Amino acid sequence: MDRFVWTSGLLEINETLVIQQRGVRIYDGEEKIKFDAGTLLLSTHRLIWRDHKNHECCMAIPLSQIVLIEEQAAGIGKSAKIVVHLHTAPPNKEPGPFQSSRNSYIKLSFKEHGQIEFYRRLSEEMTQRRWENVPVSQSLQTHRGSQPGRIRAVGIVGIERKLEEKRKETDKNISEAFEDLSKLMIKAKEMVELSKSIANKIKDKQGDITEDETIRFKSYLLSMGIANPVTRETYGSGTQYHMQLAKQLAGILQVPLEERGGIMSLTEVYCLVNRARGMELLSPEDLVNACKMLEALKLPLRLRVFDSGVMVIELQSHKEEEMVASALETVSEKGSLTSEEFAKLVGMSVLLAKERLLLAEKMGHLCRDDSVEGLRFYPNLFMTQS
Repeated sequence: MDRFVWTSGLLEINETLVIQQRGVRIYDGEEKIKFDAGTLLLSTHRLIWRDHKNHECCMAIPLSQIVLIEEQAAGIGKSAKIVVHLHTAPPNKEPGPFQSSRNSYIKLSFKEHGQIEFYRRLSEEMTQRRWENVPVSQSLQTHRGSQPGRIRAVGIVGIERKLEEKRKETDKNISEAFEDLSKLMIKAKEMVELSKSIANKIKDKQGDITEDETIRFKSYLLSMGIANPVTRETYGSGTQYHMQLAKQLAGILQVPLEERGGIMSLTEVYCLVNRARGMELLSPEDLVNACKMLEALKLPLRLRVFDSGVMVIELQSHKEEEMVASALETVSEKGSLTSEEFAKLVGMSVLLAKERLLLAEKMGHLCRDDSVEGLRFYPNLFMTQS
């Protein structure tokens, strides 16, 4: 912790913000210290930590002070961490929260997740070393150009050699772990071609595929799930997570929506998405927050809330006038319909059928008969006959 210096938290000239994550606690080695809840920012030159409650409490450490970083998985009652190993503090270091420390590393504890993406971006910055190409201030480069700087260069060579050895060992372990999967990878290409063939046959309605087989094939394809579901561990728990989730929802819901007439209740969407995600289940709150961003991100879907409070997902191309006209035509053909009868005729859920009939009534095309036998809708003759 004696490597940190106090800072205003503002980015210097030529310094760029890479990523930030809320809910990060700092450990001095294995010891808990007072910096237990703050926002961690990664720039091209520094790691910056700002306290949530006291925004004047802001400290930073240059990326040039970092030797290497490691991931530490979460445990029972413990959040995931990134272990940051550090060089010794330079003699001309500016004032910071600690004047000395017996530990040569710190731990960054991610209480609100997001450590996977943060670790990836930090690793990229350590590899690219952009702080060397675009220096921001004299204070960040005081250790260069002197005798101690040349000694440090020798240490860096050793560190790079150690990192290279670790990379080779990791590659070897991965090769051994996936050696038995080589045949499976060959079969995977055949499975992709087979799934494309099935999808094309279903789309074109060609060949000898019956309706029952079509339903079964679609069930198989859906059960394959999402290859890389968006999770809090990857994108944290803030707006970035919900934005990425909204984009993924748009990708997996477009085809089911087109097959269901362009509209689905949020309950149906919840079941469909969680079935595809497998073990990475989505909470109702996260689903609603992601759906609220669909329209703002200019995606082909949108969230709609009816007057009754029922929430649905519909295609941007879904026309309300066409929906009402279709409902009026169906009711006119039968003389009168309940929401259950209408749902059976058009092949949708009773909830959505009722909302469609209520919308047609609100626009004056239908009228109702609410009795002990239930709610029944009739064509509004005042509108249809002169």
